[in-house]
Amino acid sequence: MENKRPLILISNDDGYHAPGIRKLVEFVKDMADVLVCAPEAARSGYSCAFSAVDYLRLKPRHNMGDTMVYSCTGTPVDCVKIALDQLCAERRPTLILSGINHGDNSSVNNHYSGTMGVAKEGCMKYIPSVAFSSCYYDENANLEPLRPYVQRIVGDVLQKGLPKGVCLNVNFPAAQKFKGIKVCRMTFGSWIEETVKERHPRGYDYYWVVGKYRNDEPGVEGTDQWALDNGYVAITPTQTDVTAYDAMDGLKQIYE
Repeated sequence: MENKRPLILISNDDGYHAPGIRKLVEFVKDMADVLVCAPEAARSGYSCAFSAVDYLRLKPRHNMGDTMVYSCTGTPVDCVKIALDQLCAERRPTLILSGINHGDNSSVNNHYSGTMGVAKEGCMKYIPSVAFSSCYYDENANLEPLRPYVQRIVGDVLQKGLPKGVCLNVNFPAAQKFKGIKVCRMTFGSWIEETVKERHPRGYDYYWVVGKYRNDEPGVEGTDQWALDNGYVAITPTQTDVTAYDAMDGLKQIYE
């Protein structure tokens, strides 16, 4: 008999063992069949990187009850690629979810985020995809208040899908209650003071990549940072077509 339940593939960039991914599975497991394929260890900041040189290993895990869980030694994008080819060859996922990330992925973090890398990879495979992130960086933070919002968004996407080439970047404020949902554009922001120089005891310099986030549009309503600062869940539709259409006519006048 054909299985009519939807299949949700879940990954993240915090690792298969992270509390956030366990919570996401808990939130959606009654809505669909769930398969987890996530990095073996934390892979924050990997964006859409994939392993072009190193080989990958795929290992079954048993840390989420009856949910099928696999870890992959590669990047978040590697997890999606290997899951689609090796674990979902006979049953294509209806939906790909990423998270729940422990940390903010709004504004320009969208570009750096391995959490968003999962959603973008799914989107490029024409599978509706959603990334969930909490502004709590503490892995032990209570994520239970996210449950009705996650379930609503997942239910809506399962029922209605998403436009071709569009995935959703969903960020939750560091709070236990939310005012509602705002559909937002990405805030223009910058990372500054991004490296720290240290001196090694053996006589050479080395550097840590750190940085401070600067909101370059403070207080601008309609942006994801404004929504989060004011207690709203921020949904930012993100497209994989990065063509700057507004610039095309001017460039055509120059070059064509």
